[in-house]
Amino acid sequence: QVQLVESGGGLVQAGGSLRLACAASGRSFSYYAMGWFRQAPGKDREFVAAFSWNGAYTYYADSVKGRFTISRDNTKNTVYLQMNSLKPEDTAVYYCAAGGGRLRTREDGDYWGQGTQVTVSS
Repeated sequence: QVQLVESGGGLVQAGGSLRLACAASGRSFSYYAMGWFRQAPGKDREFVAAFSWNGAYTYYADSVKGRFTISRDNTKNTVYLQMNSLKPEDTAVYYCAAGGGRLRTREDGDYWGQGTQVTVSS
């Protein structure tokens, strides 16, 4: 079992930055692929970024490449999402997820955080 708690969401103007954090407890997150998804009102939950299960590789949705960076601190069991050059279309609830294999779709997530709201004003 893994418990995930997100933090760092908020309201920011277009072009601004935010950093989200996901603190994991329970079983070490080194056993899992870790990543971020987001869900805007009326839309499906979509993949944003993830580490491979061994932490060696990172993956990004095309819509965030070059603007968002996923990172991790194994000593703190925490995964981060640095979001720069934010756009109004980035507005969504952002969820941290852990999966036993690859982590690219909602169905790949075995554990989920409660979500944190990110709102980007134009």
